[in-house]
Amino acid sequence: MRQTDHARTAHRPRWWAELLLLAVLYGAYSAGRIMVRGDVSTAVEHGLAILRIEKAFFLNAEHPLNRLFTDTPALGIPADFMYASLHYLVTPAVLIWLFRRRPAHYRAARTWLMASTLLGLVGFTLLPTSPPRLLDASHGFVDTMAQYSSYGWWGTEASAPRGLGAMTNQYAAMPSLHVGWALWCGILLWRHGKAPLLRFIGALYPLVTVIVVMGTANHYFLDAVAGGAVMAAGAMLTGPALRAADRGWARATGRYAFVGRLVRVAASDERPSPKGGSVAVAKIPANSPADPVKSTNVSDGCETSAGERIPGQRTRTNSSTGNPGSTGAATGDAPAAAR
Repeated sequence: MRQTDHARTAHRPRWWAELLLLAVLYGAYSAGRIMVRGDVSTAVEHGLAILRIEKAFFLNAEHPLNRLFTDTPALGIPADFMYASLHYLVTPAVLIWLFRRRPAHYRAARTWLMASTLLGLVGFTLLPTSPPRLLDASHGFVDTMAQYSSYGWWGTEASAPRGLGAMTNQYAAMPSLHVGWALWCGILLWRHGKAPLLRFIGALYPLVTVIVVMGTANHYFLDAVAGGAVMAAGAMLTGPALRAADRGWARATGRYAFVGRLVRVAASDERPSPKGGSVAVAKIPANSPADPVKSTNVSDGCETSAGERIPGQRTRTNSSTGNPGSTGAATGDAPAAAR
């Protein structure tokens, strides 16, 4: 494998494990969102309190946007389609893009998304909030999803398909995870996208989402602000969450640590070969009967004087002088008369 391919896949987890993990967590999130339905009157009170705060600080931009979408179908209908679909299409697409093209950043990005989503679930539990479209008509909001429901698959109960309104919690407006997830997508596309188009989409997508959720009367402006705050908190929790997950995995697999020790011992028994490879060296105890060689000294303690040869020893004659030397052709022990 080339070095670039190795770098591209070094930090990539198994796709089937990631798919299973995300499916389980999203199922748990959806079930938890349904189970934390609060009292309707309490949710309406929270919604009205948010509206009063926005009016006091002139932040109620959802009023003019909702009137614009209500009076202009060319804007309201596409906005409803965007609210009902992009939330479930763009986020998985960015996850897949990170998994395939930016694997070194995938795990942190996925953990960031998961932590922020769980924090959003805590917000739904502690602060059930009625969206603007479910307030009394005297407050000046129109449910564009209901107004244009004949154009899409949704009914009068948010973006859920017709007949499945009971499968969603319509009083989970605070914080807006539509905005939170869009902000997550935008930051990652801007940070890791190389093409100018990707970075442009990353900058535009969160802004368009804020306008859509307010114009369709699904969220207040402060819901969008809370969605951004939840993503910021999730980003701060990403590092500790990853370290805790690594420690938990190390403890869970600790009983197999001896395999790693065996691998290290095997690696220490290898030495470099002259050709750049490695040669395994078998270690045999010094007193082992399997060792047939007792000593590497071939003379076995015998010594020779200068010029003396061991019988049968071949000497070398210098090619230029004919005298015995270190170089030249080899000659045997010929008789004296033949020399």
